[in-house]
Amino acid sequence: MEKKKVVVGMSGGVDSSVAAYLLKEQGYDVIGATMQIWQDEDRDVQEENGGCCGLSAVDDARRVAQILDIPYYVMNFKEEFKCRVMDYFVEEYLAGRTPNPCIACNRYVKWEAMLKRSLEIGADYIATGHYARIARLPNGRYAVRNSVTARKDQTYALYNLTQEQLAHTLMPVGEYTKEEIREIAGKAGLPVAHKPDSQEICFIPDHDYAAYIEKAAGGRAPKEGNFVTEDGEVLGRHRGITHYTVGQRKGLNLAMGHPVFVTQIRPETDEVVIGEAGDVFGDVLLCDHINYMGMEDFSQPREVLAKIRYAHAGERCVIERVAEDMIKCTFRKPVRAITPGQAVVFYEDGYVLGGGSIRA
Repeated sequence: MEKKKVVVGMSGGVDSSVAAYLLKEQGYDVIGATMQIWQDEDRDVQEENGGCCGLSAVDDARRVAQILDIPYYVMNFKEEFKCRVMDYFVEEYLAGRTPNPCIACNRYVKWEAMLKRSLEIGADYIATGHYARIARLPNGRYAVRNSVTARKDQTYALYNLTQEQLAHTLMPVGEYTKEEIREIAGKAGLPVAHKPDSQEICFIPDHDYAAYIEKAAGGRAPKEGNFVTEDGEVLGRHRGITHYTVGQRKGLNLAMGHPVFVTQIRPETDEVVIGEAGDVFGDVLLCDHINYMGMEDFSQPREVLAKIRYAHAGERCVIERVAEDMIKCTFRKPVRAITPGQAVVFYEDGYVLGGGSIRA
C-alpha cells in the first residue's frame, strides 16, 4: 500500500517540528515546507523580524528536516500574505475594528494557498503544529476539536477553515501537552526542543501596531480626535483611533480621577468613546461572515458556548439567525469587551460548530 503524502508547514518552532516527526513515525511520506511571507528582500531586515516567517525560521526548519531525513522546501506566499493578512489588518483598524490576523492567515494562506500548492505536487494532506484535533462528526461534517491541553488550545483561531480544508488536514500535536511535545523533541534530538514560543504578530515584531498602520496607510492614517462620553461630551484629545481598542484602560492619559475604559470607536467622526468599568460589559452581539463547521446551518435558536477572543474561557449564549449572513448572540451572563473585528466562535462538547466576525 502506497504511503500517504503529507506536507507539514514548518515554522522553525518545536510544535511543527514535532508534528513532522510524529507523522513520519506514523508512516506518512513527509515533506517539510516553510512559507516565505516576509515582504522585505533585505536579509538583515528579515533576520531582525524573525518570528514564524524570518530567515531564522527557515534555518531552524531546514536543520530539523535534515535530522528527520525528509525533503524540505520554502514556498513563496508573499503576495497572498500581503493581500489577505497585512492589507486586511490595516483596513480593519482604519474602520475602527480590531482584527485577528492569525485567523486570516490560517484560512487564506496556511490552508487555502498552501493546501492548493501541496495538492498540486501530489500530497494527500497538509499538517501543522496547532494544538487542536480534527474529527468527523456523526452528521458527516468535519470539525476542529479542543486539544488535550486547554492552556495551549488553538481551536479559536481555526474556526474559519472549510470542510474541504479540514478533510485534507492532519494535526498530530493536539493529542499532547506542550511539555510532552518538548520532551518528544528532546528525545528525537531536534535542536528546537527548547526554542521559546513566538508571541508577536510576525509582521509587527515591535508590537507598535499604530506606527505600522500609519506607515502602511500613508495619507489615510487616522489623525488626532476627541475622547468623548457616550452622549458626546468631550473629555480630551487622543492620538488617532488606531491606538485604541474596546476594553482598553492603559495609555489613555485622561485625568478622570478613577479608571476609565474605551467602550466604542467611531471611525466616521474619529471619536473614541470612554466609559466606566461596567460600560465595557455587554450581553448581546451581532456577527457576520459566518463560517459553519460542525453544524451545516441552523433554523431555530440554539444554545452554545461562545468565545469572543482567543484568551476568553467562553460563556453560554443563545444564537439565532437574524439575516442570511448575520447571527445574534445573547449571552446568559454579560461578557467583557465585545470587540468589533474579533471573532466569536461557537462550541458544543469541545467541538467548533462555527463562528463569525463581530460587527457590534
